[in-house]
Amino acid sequence: MGPTVAEIKQKLQQADAAEFAVLERSLIADTRKGVRAAVESARKRLAALEAEQQRLEGMYAFQADIAGGKLVVGLDEVGRGPLAGPLAVGAVVLPDEPRIAGLNDSKQVKPEERERIAEQVKQVALTWTVQYIEPGDIDAHGMTASLTTAFCRAIAAVEAQGVQPEVVLLDGNPLHLDAREINVVKGDGKCASIAAASIVAKVERDALMCEYAKRYPAYDFASNKGYASAAHIEAIKQQGLCPIHRVSFCHAFTQESLF
Repeated sequence: MGPTVAEIKQKLQQADAAEFAVLERSLIADTRKGVRAAVESARKRLAALEAEQQRLEGMYAFQADIAGGKLVVGLDEVGRGPLAGPLAVGAVVLPDEPRIAGLNDSKQVKPEERERIAEQVKQVALTWTVQYIEPGDIDAHGMTASLTTAFCRAIAAVEAQGVQPEVVLLDGNPLHLDAREINVVKGDGKCASIAAASIVAKVERDALMCEYAKRYPAYDFASNKGYASAAHIEAIKQQGLCPIHRVSFCHAFTQESLF
């Protein structure tokens, strides 16, 4: 008696590409509906894995090409638009190996995967940092100046750790903050180091907002991370502003601060 459908399904679920090719040939005459479905499911799974591997390799190849193979620091910002909390800028210098599975624009990665990827980035990076601009400074100086300050601090922090990047890859439009600057629009989805900076900054800022949620529970920062959810706006209308709100971002909702 040959293997059951369940046994075949388990083998197909665990098979890599080479193993699948052997299994597929051995099952070509097996007409059982469950077997045919399992073969197709395995084929789709492996195709998705191959596509993901090609996407990941493309991010590293794009970065190497645009930087001419030079040592790169990738930078990205998180928290440009929230009503509360700091602006965060991440900076990461990655080695060519090992590749970091799942690396992508932080907005395209599930929260639990962001945590895993951020931890791996920290483990393999030559150096990394996250720099913050506090709400009061954003109010005082505006977003463009705050971004410039945060990016410059991040580069300085990387260099203070003994790493001297030859190229500064910056997500978005030119800021002309460094002679080594190369700008990549939507770079967090194209360049490995920018994606890494995006994820690390996102994870670090989210954790900080969860800490603020304990201090200012009325605003549910653990859920909204400072962004303008309907519940957050209603809390501002009812409670006023707390010390980590960006006053200049909240004029449409504010009453006199209770803090």
